Amino acid sequence: MPMTRTPNMVGAESQVRHSLPGQAHAATLGMWIFLVTETLFVGALFAAYLLVRTVHPQGFILGSRETDIVLGSINTAVLLTSSLAMALAVDRLRADMAGAAARWMVATALLGLVFLGIKGVEYLLDWQHGLVPGPHFRPGGDQAPGMELFFFLYFLMTGVHALHLFIGIALVAIFAVMLRHGRFGAGLSAPVENLGLYWHFVDVVWIFLFPLLYLVHRT
Repeated sequence: MPMTRTPNMVGAESQVRHSLPGQAHAATLGMWIFLVTETLFVGALFAAYLLVRTVHPQGFILGSRETDIVLGSINTAVLLTSSLAMALAVDRLRADMAGAAARWMVATALLGLVFLGIKGVEYLLDWQHGLVPGPHFRPGGDQAPGMELFFFLYFLMTGVHALHLFIGIALVAIFAVMLRHGRFGAGLSAPVENLGLYWHFVDVVWIFLFPLLYLVHRT
């Protein structure tokens, strides 16, 4: 026997439907507030970089020349491609194509893993070349202190970025699974859209890091 929908049930469903836009707006506002706080944190790192660079300009130039510009450029292309994949995932979800959205999110997560893998290789090469600050820092000469400070900030800033990217990869993978199980749809796309904002924020941070760390008067 089919269930008869009572007026109370209809009213409850109507309240849920009307509350969804407000919840989505609140979630989006919360994400923007979070991104503002992250911007302040990252901005402090950039300010420290610029301050130390004014004191050791030549050391930063020499340090930047020791970075692997090929791997850095490849990673930049990988991350920009991941942003495109994330944007396509949000677009497919808005079109109520959850399956396609999930596939694009899987592609986003995989590209993020590729970025971290390349960055891991780069860290290994830095270690082998004696570029890790500490007792085994290899470069010598008058500019060695400035170079060591450069690489201290290099590892700190790229490490913080990698941590944020790792968190993003985990969330994207979880959301992709949820999409596969029908947890989101065209009318419930706000969580995925907010995750997209976070992913694009991480990518934008890298766009600033790349020239500051890899292209400092590189000739």
